[in-house]
Amino acid sequence: MTQSTDTSRTSDSLQWELAAESITVRIRWFGLCVGYVLVNFVGRDINQPYLNSILTLGAVYALLDSWWSVRGRVFLKEWPLLISGMEAVFISLLCYFDDGLHSPFRFYYFLSVLVCAMRHSAWITYSTLSVHAIGYTSLVLNYSQLNRNDLSSFILTQVFLIWVTWASTELANLVKTATKRLSELNLELQKNQATLEERIEERTEELQESQALLVQQEKQAAFGLLAAGIAHEVGNPLAAISSLVQLLNRRQLDEETREKLLLVDDQLRRIQRTLRELVDFSRPANLERRQCDVHEMINAALNIAKYYKRRKGKQIETCYAGDLPQISAIRDQLIQVFLNLILNALEATEEGTTFTITTLLNPDNEIQITFEDEGHGIASDNVEKLFKPYFTTKETGTGLGLFVCQNIITETCRGRLELTETSPAGTCFTVFLPVNVESSDANGGGSLEDSAAADDNNLSHNSSVASQSS
Repeated sequence: MTQSTDTSRTSDSLQWELAAESITVRIRWFGLCVGYVLVNFVGRDINQPYLNSILTLGAVYALLDSWWSVRGRVFLKEWPLLISGMEAVFISLLCYFDDGLHSPFRFYYFLSVLVCAMRHSAWITYSTLSVHAIGYTSLVLNYSQLNRNDLSSFILTQVFLIWVTWASTELANLVKTATKRLSELNLELQKNQATLEERIEERTEELQESQALLVQQEKQAAFGLLAAGIAHEVGNPLAAISSLVQLLNRRQLDEETREKLLLVDDQLRRIQRTLRELVDFSRPANLERRQCDVHEMINAALNIAKYYKRRKGKQIETCYAGDLPQISAIRDQLIQVFLNLILNALEATEEGTTFTITTLLNPDNEIQITFEDEGHGIASDNVEKLFKPYFTTKETGTGLGLFVCQNIITETCRGRLELTETSPAGTCFTVFLPVNVESSDANGGGSLEDSAAADDNNLSHNSSVASQSS
């Protein structure tokens, strides 16, 4: 912030110098034009060649000054007193070859002091006044005797020169102060504008996230209605078929026919069981918070995922820590998170690969659940966008899965969902769930340290192979 302020001040100072330089160039050309008119058209025949030569030298200097100004630079910026000295010599020579103390060119001193006050500090302006006073006083040396008019002109010119110097210095300080204050206000306005834009962007992002959650909830509600309708329509014919099979089983049949009817009955029960699981998954979510077993929720998600068509030919291994404490959570929401991570892993892996789910209690008193696959990994450009709403690399994806999962874990469970590793060899997502201390003590019958020590020594390995025929 300090560096930005210093840069802004430097820029404002440069703009002021360039603006003052532009005004100075115009004033110099105005003075030169008036000088040529006075010398050549107002009857100054004496020393006219000398006066034109001096004005021409001034015009050459004005050309150089104009050229530098056009290029956005200030001519002889580092030597302001040198410029004042040259101007004093220039004006004094014009007065000397014109009419001495009474020459109209003496008013050029006032223009020089005014320009100096606009461009430089007060001490440089008063130093310029001293140089001009010396230059004007040197004209007195040409007079062998000063009359009353000469003396009055000399004194009044010096007094007016001092007064103009003071007035122009005060006016320039006032303008510079006002300009500096305006610059500070403008900088503050820009900061407030940037802050406002950031807040608008944050509010817009929050609104988009809320809309994304609403869209996801509406889709889940529609899916629930559809699943319930399908279960109802399919369940009635299945019940009728099951009844007919049971009636046929009561008759006297040969062994081969009875075996085939039993096989049909088993398959019917399997379909009914699948429909029940589908209806259970699609029912309205229960938002009641209660003590939940992490392993039970993971197994529930795996039971739902077994119907996913891309599970065929892939092996799912579970490595559960023993005696994990229960957590206070909304069961349906956590099952939704686990199911989403499982389906994403199955989507990213090919047949013959292994997907591993591991649980443990880490030293921070958190249940750590890792979902590690052997898929193709996530591109580095997509890592930062991974948990943003509507971002997806799938052709038919909505881009809301991981976003909703992260919101559930962080807001509902006060935990974390992180991408802990990704490479062409695979990806690992980790869920961190804080443990409820009271429930841990009540269910585990001991301290958290005892539970953690028991977890390290009681890892149970369960493997469920999913290389089933479709």
